[in-house]
Amino acid sequence: MKAKKLVPAFLSFGLLIGGGLAGCSSNDDKASGGKGKDGEVTVDIFQFKVEFKDQFEDLAAAYEEAHDGVNINITTVGGGEDYGAALKSKFASGNEPAIYNVGGPQDVEDWLDKLADLSDTKAAKAALNGTLEGVTKDDKVLGLPYNQEGYGFIYNKNVFEKAGIDPASITSFKALEDAVKTLDSKKKELGLTSVFALPAKETWVTGLHLSNVFLAPEFDQNVINAFESKEVTFKHGDAFKKVLDLQNKYSDQPTVSLDYAKQVEELFSTGKAAIIQQGNWVSGSIAGIDEELASSGVGILPIPVEGYKEDSIPVGVPMYWAVNSNKDEKEVAAAKEFLDWLYTSEEGKTAVIEDFKFIPAYDGYDAGKISDPLAKEIYQYSQDGKTLAWTFMGYPTGWGQEKLGVNIQKYVSGEMSWDELVKESSKAWADARK
Repeated sequence: MKAKKLVPAFLSFGLLIGGGLAGCSSNDDKASGGKGKDGEVTVDIFQFKVEFKDQFEDLAAAYEEAHDGVNINITTVGGGEDYGAALKSKFASGNEPAIYNVGGPQDVEDWLDKLADLSDTKAAKAALNGTLEGVTKDDKVLGLPYNQEGYGFIYNKNVFEKAGIDPASITSFKALEDAVKTLDSKKKELGLTSVFALPAKETWVTGLHLSNVFLAPEFDQNVINAFESKEVTFKHGDAFKKVLDLQNKYSDQPTVSLDYAKQVEELFSTGKAAIIQQGNWVSGSIAGIDEELASSGVGILPIPVEGYKEDSIPVGVPMYWAVNSNKDEKEVAAAKEFLDWLYTSEEGKTAVIEDFKFIPAYDGYDAGKISDPLAKEIYQYSQDGKTLAWTFMGYPTGWGQEKLGVNIQKYVSGEMSWDELVKESSKAWADARK
Protein backbone atom coordinates (compact mmCIF):
# COMPACT_ATOMS: atom_id res chain seq x y z
CA MET A 1 0.00 0.00 0.00
CA LYS A 2 1.38 3.36 -0.96
CA ALA A 3 1.09 6.09 1.64
CA LYS A 4 1.13 9.67 0.46
CA LYS A 5 3.69 12.17 1.67
CA LEU A 6 3.26 15.70 3.02
CA VAL A 7 5.60 16.10 5.97
CA PRO A 8 8.81 13.99 5.98
CA ALA A 9 10.62 12.00 8.62
CA PHE A 10 7.93 10.53 10.85
CA LEU A 11 8.05 7.10 12.43
CA SER A 12 6.14 6.44 15.67
CA PHE A 13 5.19 6.45 19.44
CA GLY A 14 3.34 6.95 22.60
CA LEU A 15 2.74 9.44 25.24
CA LEU A 16 0.39 8.82 28.02
CA ILE A 17 -0.78 11.99 29.69
CA GLY A 18 -3.80 13.80 30.99
CA GLY A 19 -6.56 13.30 33.51
CA GLY A 20 -9.41 11.14 34.61
CA LEU A 21 -12.01 8.80 33.25
CA ALA A 22 -14.78 10.22 31.12
CA GLY A 23 -17.60 8.93 28.96
CA CYS A 24 -19.29 10.51 26.00
CA SER A 25 -22.51 8.59 26.63
CA SER A 26 -23.94 6.82 29.62
CA ASN A 27 -27.28 5.24 28.80
CA ASP A 28 -27.68 1.49 29.26
CA ASP A 29 -27.69 0.59 25.56
CA LYS A 30 -24.49 2.51 24.92
CA ALA A 31 -22.68 1.31 28.01
CA SER A 32 -23.28 -2.29 27.04
CA GLY A 33 -21.59 -2.00 23.66
CA GLY A 34 -22.51 -3.98 20.54
CA LYS A 35 -26.00 -4.02 19.11
CA GLY A 36 -28.61 -1.89 20.87
CA LYS A 37 -32.35 -1.64 20.34
CA ASP A 38 -33.89 -2.05 16.89
CA GLY A 39 -30.63 -3.10 15.27
CA GLU A 40 -28.64 -0.07 16.43
CA VAL A 41 -24.88 -0.47 16.76
CA THR A 42 -22.75 0.97 19.54
CA VAL A 43 -19.06 1.64 19.01
CA ASP A 44 -17.24 1.66 22.34
CA ILE A 45 -14.01 3.68 22.21
CA PHE A 46 -11.32 3.39 24.89
CA GLN A 47 -8.72 6.09 24.26
CA PHE A 48 -5.81 7.81 25.98
CA LYS A 49 -5.65 11.42 24.80
CA VAL A 50 -7.30 13.57 27.43
CA GLU A 51 -6.32 16.90 25.84
CA PHE A 52 -8.97 16.64 23.16
CA LYS A 53 -11.54 14.65 25.15
CA ASP A 54 -14.27 17.31 25.17
CA GLN A 55 -13.83 18.21 21.50
CA PHE A 56 -13.76 14.52 20.55
CA GLU A 57 -16.98 13.86 22.42
CA ASP A 58 -18.63 16.84 20.72
CA LEU A 59 -17.61 15.53 17.31
CA ALA A 60 -18.85 12.03 18.20
CA ALA A 61 -22.22 13.53 19.12
CA ALA A 62 -22.32 15.25 15.73
CA TYR A 63 -21.54 11.93 14.07
CA GLU A 64 -24.42 10.27 15.91
CA GLU A 65 -26.79 12.98 14.73
CA ALA A 66 -25.74 12.43 11.12
CA HIS A 67 -25.67 8.62 11.27
CA ASP A 68 -28.96 7.20 12.47
CA GLY A 69 -28.63 3.99 14.47
CA VAL A 70 -24.97 4.49 15.39
CA ASN A 71 -24.02 5.24 18.99
CA ILE A 72 -20.51 6.30 19.98
CA ASN A 73 -19.47 5.65 23.58
CA ILE A 74 -16.12 7.18 24.57
CA THR A 75 -14.02 6.44 27.65
CA THR A 76 -10.84 8.46 28.12
CA VAL A 77 -8.08 7.30 30.45
CA GLY A 78 -5.35 9.67 31.62
CA GLY A 79 -4.33 11.55 34.73
CA GLY A 80 -1.01 9.78 35.10
CA GLU A 81 -2.67 6.38 34.79
CA ASP A 82 -0.93 3.72 32.75
CA TYR A 83 -3.11 3.42 29.66
CA GLY A 84 -1.55 0.08 28.72
CA ALA A 85 -2.43 -1.42 32.11
CA ALA A 86 -5.91 0.11 31.97
CA LEU A 87 -6.46 -1.36 28.52
CA LYS A 88 -5.46 -4.83 29.69
CA SER A 89 -7.89 -4.53 32.59
CA LYS A 90 -10.62 -3.38 30.22
CA PHE A 91 -10.18 -6.45 28.02
CA ALA A 92 -9.89 -8.74 31.05
CA SER A 93 -13.22 -7.45 32.33
CA GLY A 94 -14.95 -8.91 29.28
CA ASN A 95 -16.23 -5.48 28.22
CA GLU A 96 -13.93 -5.14 25.23
CA PRO A 97 -13.98 -1.84 23.29
CA ALA A 98 -14.48 -1.76 19.54
CA ILE A 99 -11.82 0.94 19.10
CA TYR A 100 -8.75 1.28 21.28
CA ASN A 101 -5.17 2.56 21.10
CA VAL A 102 -1.87 0.86 20.33
CA GLY A 103 1.61 2.22 19.94
CA GLY A 104 4.28 0.86 17.62
CA PRO A 105 5.53 -2.64 16.82
CA GLN A 106 5.70 -3.85 20.42
CA ASP A 107 2.01 -3.10 20.98
CA VAL A 108 1.17 -4.69 17.64
CA GLU A 109 2.94 -7.86 18.78
CA ASP A 110 1.21 -7.79 22.16
CA TRP A 111 -2.29 -7.25 20.74
CA LEU A 112 -1.94 -9.05 17.42
CA ASP A 113 -4.86 -11.44 17.85
CA LYS A 114 -7.19 -8.52 18.62
CA LEU A 115 -6.27 -6.23 15.72
CA ALA A 116 -8.50 -5.93 12.65
CA ASP A 117 -6.92 -5.30 9.26
CA LEU A 118 -7.50 -1.63 8.36
CA SER A 119 -5.78 -1.73 4.97
CA ASP A 120 -9.07 -1.18 3.14
CA THR A 121 -9.95 2.04 4.97
CA LYS A 122 -9.85 5.46 3.33
CA ALA A 123 -7.77 6.72 6.26
CA ALA A 124 -5.06 4.09 5.73
CA LYS A 125 -4.79 5.05 2.07
CA ALA A 126 -4.45 8.74 3.01
CA ALA A 127 -1.85 8.24 5.75
CA LEU A 128 1.40 10.16 5.28
CA ASN A 129 4.56 8.38 4.26
CA GLY A 130 6.27 6.69 7.18
CA THR A 131 3.38 6.96 9.64
CA LEU A 132 2.25 3.34 9.22
CA GLU A 133 5.60 1.57 9.44
CA GLY A 134 5.29 0.70 13.12
CA VAL A 135 1.79 -0.77 12.77
CA THR A 136 2.13 -2.71 9.52
CA LYS A 137 2.70 -6.46 9.72
CA ASP A 138 2.54 -8.99 6.89
CA ASP A 139 1.33 -6.19 4.57
CA LYS A 140 -1.64 -5.52 6.85
CA VAL A 141 -2.25 -2.08 8.34
CA LEU A 142 -3.25 -2.68 11.96
CA GLY A 143 -3.52 0.89 13.21
CA LEU A 144 -4.42 4.39 12.02
CA PRO A 145 -2.38 7.37 13.29
CA TYR A 146 -3.95 9.91 15.61
CA ASN A 147 -1.87 12.82 14.41
CA GLN A 148 1.71 14.00 14.42
CA GLU A 149 3.31 15.54 17.47
CA GLY A 150 6.66 16.90 18.44
CA TYR A 151 8.34 17.65 21.72
CA GLY A 152 11.35 19.44 23.08
CA PHE A 153 11.91 22.25 25.53
CA ILE A 154 8.86 24.51 25.66
CA TYR A 155 9.95 27.99 26.74
CA ASN A 156 8.34 31.25 27.80
CA LYS A 157 9.13 33.85 25.14
CA ASN A 158 8.48 36.83 27.43
CA VAL A 159 10.87 35.53 30.08
CA PHE A 160 13.58 34.90 27.48
CA GLU A 161 13.15 38.40 26.06
CA LYS A 162 13.38 40.00 29.50
CA ALA A 163 16.54 37.99 30.18
CA GLY A 164 18.08 39.09 26.87
CA ILE A 165 18.26 35.56 25.47
CA ASP A 166 17.77 34.91 21.76
CA PRO A 167 16.11 31.47 21.48
CA ALA A 168 17.26 31.16 17.86
CA SER A 169 20.84 30.95 19.13
CA ILE A 170 20.14 27.86 21.25
CA THR A 171 21.14 25.09 18.87
CA SER A 172 23.67 23.24 21.04
CA PHE A 173 23.99 21.92 24.57
CA LYS A 174 26.54 24.61 25.43
CA ALA A 175 24.16 27.36 24.28
CA LEU A 176 21.32 25.79 26.27
CA GLU A 177 23.47 25.50 29.38
CA ASP A 178 24.56 29.16 29.09
CA ALA A 179 20.95 30.30 28.69
CA VAL A 180 19.86 28.28 31.72
CA LYS A 181 22.61 29.80 33.86
CA THR A 182 21.61 33.29 32.73
CA LEU A 183 17.97 32.63 33.62
CA ASP A 184 18.97 31.21 36.99
CA SER A 185 21.04 34.29 37.80
CA LYS A 186 18.02 36.51 37.10
CA LYS A 187 15.31 34.39 38.71
CA LYS A 188 14.17 37.03 41.16
CA GLU A 189 13.73 39.82 38.62
CA LEU A 190 12.08 37.42 36.17
CA GLY A 191 9.61 36.15 38.76
CA LEU A 192 10.87 32.56 38.49
CA THR A 193 11.01 29.99 41.26
CA SER A 194 13.11 27.76 39.00
CA VAL A 195 14.36 27.66 35.41
CA PHE A 196 13.04 24.14 34.71
CA ALA A 197 10.19 22.04 36.04
CA LEU A 198 11.30 18.42 35.60
CA PRO A 199 8.39 16.02 36.30
CA ALA A 200 10.44 12.97 37.25
CA LYS A 201 7.29 11.50 38.81
CA GLU A 202 5.99 11.05 35.25
CA THR A 203 8.11 8.18 33.97
CA TRP A 204 6.76 8.65 30.44
CA VAL A 205 8.43 12.08 30.33
CA THR A 206 11.82 10.73 31.37
CA GLY A 207 11.84 7.01 30.57
CA LEU A 208 10.11 7.36 27.22
CA HIS A 209 10.39 10.86 25.76
CA LEU A 210 13.71 12.06 27.15
CA SER A 211 15.44 8.72 26.68
CA ASN A 212 14.19 8.52 23.10
CA VAL A 213 16.18 11.60 22.15
CA PHE A 214 19.41 9.84 23.10
CA LEU A 215 18.55 6.25 22.19
CA ALA A 216 17.01 6.92 18.76
CA PRO A 217 20.48 7.57 17.23
CA GLU A 218 21.65 4.22 18.59
CA PHE A 219 18.91 2.53 16.55
CA ASP A 220 19.55 4.64 13.42
CA GLN A 221 16.28 6.53 13.95
CA ASN A 222 14.23 3.42 13.22
CA VAL A 223 11.52 2.03 15.50
CA ILE A 224 11.79 -1.44 13.96
CA ASN A 225 15.52 -1.54 14.76
CA ALA A 226 14.70 -0.73 18.38
CA PHE A 227 12.01 -3.40 18.44
CA GLU A 228 14.34 -6.06 17.05
CA SER A 229 17.42 -5.12 19.10
CA LYS A 230 18.51 -7.58 21.78
CA GLU A 231 20.45 -4.91 23.63
CA VAL A 232 20.73 -1.22 24.39
CA THR A 233 24.19 0.22 25.04
CA PHE A 234 23.44 3.88 25.86
CA LYS A 235 25.87 4.94 23.15
CA HIS A 236 24.96 8.59 23.80
CA GLY A 237 24.58 8.11 27.53
CA ASP A 238 26.95 10.95 28.43
CA ALA A 239 24.85 13.41 26.44
CA PHE A 240 21.72 11.97 28.07
CA LYS A 241 23.19 12.47 31.55
CA LYS A 242 24.16 16.07 30.83
CA VAL A 243 20.66 17.09 29.77
CA LEU A 244 19.01 15.23 32.65
CA ASP A 245 21.46 16.73 35.16
CA LEU A 246 20.86 20.22 33.78
CA GLN A 247 17.10 19.89 34.15
CA ASN A 248 17.32 18.36 37.61
CA LYS A 249 19.83 20.89 38.97
CA TYR A 250 17.82 23.93 37.91
CA SER A 251 14.35 22.53 38.57
CA ASP A 252 11.74 22.99 41.25
CA GLN A 253 12.43 20.29 43.86
CA PRO A 254 11.98 17.47 44.60
CA THR A 255 11.67 16.47 40.97
CA VAL A 256 10.65 12.91 41.83
CA SER A 257 7.41 14.33 43.31
CA LEU A 258 6.74 16.76 40.47
CA ASP A 259 3.93 15.63 38.14
CA TYR A 260 2.48 16.86 34.84
CA ALA A 261 -0.17 19.10 36.42
CA LYS A 262 2.32 20.91 38.62
CA GLN A 263 4.87 21.17 35.81
CA VAL A 264 2.55 22.56 33.15
CA GLU A 265 -0.24 24.28 35.05
CA GLU A 266 1.16 25.37 38.41
CA LEU A 267 4.68 26.33 37.37
CA PHE A 268 5.04 26.98 33.64
CA SER A 269 1.62 28.45 32.86
CA THR A 270 1.89 30.86 35.78
CA GLY A 271 5.37 32.07 34.80
CA LYS A 272 7.18 30.44 37.72
CA ALA A 273 9.24 28.14 35.46
CA ALA A 274 10.80 29.26 32.18
CA ILE A 275 11.36 25.91 30.43
CA ILE A 276 9.63 22.53 30.47
CA GLN A 277 10.23 19.34 28.53
CA GLN A 278 6.91 18.73 26.76
CA GLY A 279 5.26 18.84 23.34
CA ASN A 280 2.53 20.64 21.45
CA TRP A 281 -0.14 18.71 23.36
CA VAL A 282 0.32 21.09 26.32
CA SER A 283 -1.23 24.01 24.44
CA GLY A 284 -4.70 23.32 25.78
CA SER A 285 -3.50 23.03 29.36
CA ILE A 286 -1.58 26.30 29.10
CA ALA A 287 -4.56 28.05 27.50
CA GLY A 288 -6.73 26.93 30.40
CA ILE A 289 -4.49 28.96 32.72
CA ASP A 290 -3.28 31.79 30.46
CA GLU A 291 -4.77 31.99 26.99
CA GLU A 292 -2.48 34.84 25.93
CA LEU A 293 0.62 32.85 26.89
CA ALA A 294 -0.64 29.85 24.91
CA SER A 295 -1.49 31.88 21.81
CA SER A 296 1.63 34.02 21.50
CA GLY A 297 4.05 33.50 24.37
CA VAL A 298 5.48 29.99 23.93
CA GLY A 299 8.05 28.42 21.63
CA ILE A 300 9.97 25.18 21.36
CA LEU A 301 13.71 24.46 21.53
CA PRO A 302 15.64 21.29 20.63
CA ILE A 303 16.78 18.80 23.26
CA PRO A 304 20.44 18.67 22.14
CA VAL A 305 22.25 15.36 21.67
CA GLU A 306 25.83 16.55 22.08
CA GLY A 307 28.05 14.98 19.44
CA TYR A 308 25.14 13.91 17.26
CA LYS A 309 22.24 16.28 16.51
CA GLU A 310 21.87 19.35 18.64
CA ASP A 311 19.32 21.30 16.60
CA SER A 312 16.48 18.82 16.08
CA ILE A 313 13.30 17.75 17.85
CA PRO A 314 11.56 14.35 17.97
CA VAL A 315 8.46 14.25 15.76
CA GLY A 316 6.19 11.27 15.37
CA VAL A 317 2.83 9.62 15.85
CA PRO A 318 1.77 9.54 19.52
CA MET A 319 -0.63 6.61 19.23
CA TYR A 320 -2.74 4.67 16.76
CA TRP A 321 -6.41 3.78 16.56
CA ALA A 322 -6.98 0.02 16.48
CA VAL A 323 -10.20 -1.86 15.78
CA ASN A 324 -11.01 -4.96 17.81
CA SER A 325 -11.13 -7.96 15.51
CA ASN A 326 -13.08 -9.89 18.18
CA LYS A 327 -16.15 -7.72 17.64
CA ASP A 328 -18.89 -8.83 15.27
CA GLU A 329 -18.84 -7.80 11.63
CA LYS A 330 -21.33 -4.98 12.10
CA GLU A 331 -19.35 -3.36 14.90
CA VAL A 332 -16.05 -3.69 13.03
CA ALA A 333 -17.61 -2.06 9.95
CA ALA A 334 -19.11 0.75 12.04
CA ALA A 335 -15.76 1.36 13.76
CA LYS A 336 -13.94 1.61 10.43
CA GLU A 337 -16.58 3.95 9.02
CA PHE A 338 -16.28 6.25 12.03
CA LEU A 339 -12.48 6.46 11.76
CA ASP A 340 -12.71 7.11 8.02
CA TRP A 341 -15.22 9.90 8.64
CA LEU A 342 -13.03 11.34 11.40
CA TYR A 343 -10.01 11.81 9.13
CA THR A 344 -11.36 12.05 5.57
CA SER A 345 -14.72 13.87 5.76
CA GLU A 346 -14.72 17.65 5.51
CA GLU A 347 -16.37 17.97 8.92
CA GLY A 348 -13.86 15.61 10.48
CA LYS A 349 -10.87 17.30 8.86
CA THR A 350 -12.04 20.71 10.08
CA ALA A 351 -12.30 19.38 13.64
CA VAL A 352 -8.88 17.71 13.44
CA ILE A 353 -7.14 21.00 12.67
CA GLU A 354 -9.37 23.66 14.23
CA ASP A 355 -10.88 21.93 17.28
CA PHE A 356 -8.39 19.20 18.14
CA LYS A 357 -5.49 21.45 17.03
CA PHE A 358 -3.70 18.41 15.62
CA ILE A 359 -0.85 18.33 13.13
CA PRO A 360 -2.49 16.02 10.57
CA ALA A 361 -0.95 12.64 9.80
CA TYR A 362 -2.98 12.36 6.59
CA ASP A 363 -3.04 13.79 3.10
CA GLY A 364 -5.79 16.19 2.05
CA TYR A 365 -5.32 18.84 4.74
CA ASP A 366 -4.43 22.51 4.41
CA ALA A 367 -1.37 22.87 6.66
CA GLY A 368 -1.81 26.64 6.47
CA LYS A 369 -4.81 26.27 8.78
CA ILE A 370 -2.69 24.99 11.66
CA SER A 371 -3.37 27.61 14.33
CA ASP A 372 -1.51 26.39 17.39
CA PRO A 373 1.89 28.17 17.60
CA LEU A 374 3.74 25.12 18.93
CA ALA A 375 2.26 22.93 16.20
CA LYS A 376 3.37 25.48 13.61
CA GLU A 377 6.94 25.43 14.90
CA ILE A 378 7.01 21.64 14.92
CA TYR A 379 5.67 21.57 11.38
CA GLN A 380 8.49 23.93 10.36
CA TYR A 381 11.12 21.72 12.01
CA SER A 382 9.73 18.89 9.91
CA GLN A 383 9.83 20.94 6.74
CA ASP A 384 13.46 21.81 7.50
CA GLY A 385 14.35 18.17 8.10
CA LYS A 386 15.41 18.86 11.68
CA THR A 387 13.71 15.89 13.30
CA LEU A 388 14.51 12.84 15.38
CA ALA A 389 12.43 9.67 15.14
CA TRP A 390 10.15 8.35 17.86
CA THR A 391 11.74 4.94 18.43
CA PHE A 392 10.59 4.41 22.00
CA MET A 393 7.54 2.50 20.81
CA GLY A 394 10.03 -0.20 19.90
CA TYR A 395 11.22 -0.52 23.50
CA PRO A 396 10.42 -3.81 25.29
CA THR A 397 6.98 -3.75 26.90
CA GLY A 398 7.09 -1.66 30.08
CA TRP A 399 10.85 -1.04 29.91
CA GLY A 400 10.76 2.71 29.34
CA GLN A 401 8.49 3.56 32.25
CA GLU A 402 8.75 0.64 34.68
CA LYS A 403 12.50 0.12 34.39
CA LEU A 404 14.35 3.12 32.96
CA GLY A 405 11.88 5.72 34.25
CA VAL A 406 12.00 4.26 37.75
CA ASN A 407 15.80 4.12 37.62
CA ILE A 408 15.87 7.79 36.62
CA GLN A 409 13.77 8.55 39.70
CA LYS A 410 16.37 6.76 41.82
CA TYR A 411 19.18 8.63 40.07
CA VAL A 412 17.75 12.13 40.54
CA SER A 413 17.02 11.23 44.17
CA GLY A 414 20.64 10.23 44.75
CA GLU A 415 19.76 6.56 45.33
CA MET A 416 21.54 5.27 42.21
CA SER A 417 24.64 6.32 40.27
CA TRP A 418 24.51 6.94 36.55
CA ASP A 419 26.71 3.92 35.89
CA GLU A 420 24.31 1.78 37.92
CA LEU A 421 21.38 3.20 35.99
CA VAL A 422 22.97 2.27 32.67
CA LYS A 423 23.97 -1.19 33.88
CA GLU A 424 20.60 -2.09 35.40
CA SER A 425 18.54 -0.60 32.57
CA SER A 426 20.64 -2.38 29.94
CA LYS A 427 20.25 -5.68 31.77
CA ALA A 428 16.47 -5.21 32.00
CA TRP A 429 16.32 -4.64 28.23
CA ALA A 430 18.41 -7.76 27.50
CA ASP A 431 16.32 -9.85 29.92
CA ALA A 432 13.10 -8.69 28.25
CA ARG A 433 14.41 -9.70 24.83
CA LYS A 434 15.60 -13.19 25.75
